[in-house]
Amino acid sequence: MQWPGNEDYSFQFMRVLGAAQEGGSTVSECLLAASGIDPACEESWFRQWKKAADFNKARGDIALARRHVKTALSNWLRAANYYRTAQVFMIARDPRRTAALAQMVACSQLYLKHVTPAGEVVEIAWSDDKTVQGYFLPAPGRARRPVVICVGAQDQYKEEYLCRMPRYAHERGLSLLLIDLPGGHGSNGRTGQSFGRYDIETSISNWLDYLTDRSDVDPRKIAIFGDGLGATSATRGAAFDDRLAAAVCDAGIWDLHERAFLAARLSGGAGCADFAGDIDKLCRSSVARSIKCPILVALGEHDWLDAGHVTRCCEALAAAGQDIDLKIFSAAETAASHAQFDNPTIGNEFIFDWIADRLGRKR
Repeated sequence: MQWPGNEDYSFQFMRVLGAAQEGGSTVSECLLAASGIDPACEESWFRQWKKAADFNKARGDIALARRHVKTALSNWLRAANYYRTAQVFMIARDPRRTAALAQMVACSQLYLKHVTPAGEVVEIAWSDDKTVQGYFLPAPGRARRPVVICVGAQDQYKEEYLCRMPRYAHERGLSLLLIDLPGGHGSNGRTGQSFGRYDIETSISNWLDYLTDRSDVDPRKIAIFGDGLGATSATRGAAFDDRLAAAVCDAGIWDLHERAFLAARLSGGAGCADFAGDIDKLCRSSVARSIKCPILVALGEHDWLDAGHVTRCCEALAAAGQDIDLKIFSAAETAASHAQFDNPTIGNEFIFDWIADRLGRKR
């Protein structure tokens, strides 16, 4: 806890500091920014991270002009993450928030354009004249490659994953598709526009249609990785489209918790206690029972869901014949926070190894 009296600030600081080992920040820049932040002043949060972002963006542009592409790429990645961090506590109608997100997108797309092999900005049609956007990052080589679709929660951005995912995927021969979902902040690349919440599984199926039409994708080897609360969307996508060959998701457990909590509130029960007593009954109606592919549930010991309840849910699903694996990252090994923000390296190594094994690319 960087600021023990402010959990939200401390969580966001842990997220951006944890990105340092993935190239999304540097430890020194994070500590410098934190030294100038007053948790009681949101202006100081925006000001410090915006300053760090502007420095990195400028260094990246200068490096490109001097043909130092590798230096430019690393600076743009950090700048994108700092711009994203700067606006996180700002109200939606603040024009500075819109400008920061536009800079985040601009830096990310500069990275896509100049990285090798080059990434692509791709779109699919959605609801009449609307579209949703994704970034496709092909694995090196010309053969048809397995692909991992990465999706986050509605309040996350596909740009966040440019520093976290490509290395782990490409080292294992996997291409990546980083996607926005309808209604999310990043929809169509136009910040501040939200189309409302549509059926998420339909959007994921549309992305699968897109991937199966590509000549550089092996349509039999497509996995989905739901990061953080995006794991619920990954569950729904896998449950309603059996073309997926593997799914890193929450197996419907978050949905089960919400249902149990609401039922307990309506009946005057004890919430979590009622959930613990009805796990077998709840799992029989889980949306995960419709998933045909192997499932991985990855959880931190200090995540928002109770590890004991998740373990019992996975055991109940396995007993019902589900092909499901559970990985709980303990506090002793780190990566124990939500979405492994405190140590994303350990989380990504395990998750992408599991995906590669399930897609038949074990080395």
